[in-house]
Amino acid sequence: MSVYTLVVTTPPHQNNTATALEFAQATLAAGHTINGIFFYRDGVLNASKLTAMPSDELQAISAFVKLNEDHQVPLHLCITAGEKRGLTDDQQTMNIHSAFTVSGLGEMVELSTNADKVIQL
Repeated sequence: MSVYTLVVTTPPHQNNTATALEFAQATLAAGHTINGIFFYRDGVLNASKLTAMPSDELQAISAFVKLNEDHQVPLHLCITAGEKRGLTDDQQTMNIHSAFTVSGLGEMVELSTNADKVIQL
């Protein structure tokens, strides 16, 4: 079985985010491992506590958190991309979901190095 790293660069309301979730679920169901999902560029918005999607649309943030809870898939957030989009890990104004680990690009390199395949959506 293979080890995958996923890099998500799209916000919660875009189709590629849904594709990333479906890919992750299918990968795990097939017995493969995901060593981490790295959220970069607009993908960091998937970690925002302030995002409120309509109830009839994909609840991407909840779905990523469920992957983390059910399969222990680490969720990494690029802090530089996050700060550019108003996300902060400051204790006074923390607006990043607690399931996400604040990281840098070095973490993406580490995940990629330890993966058989890297998928960016």
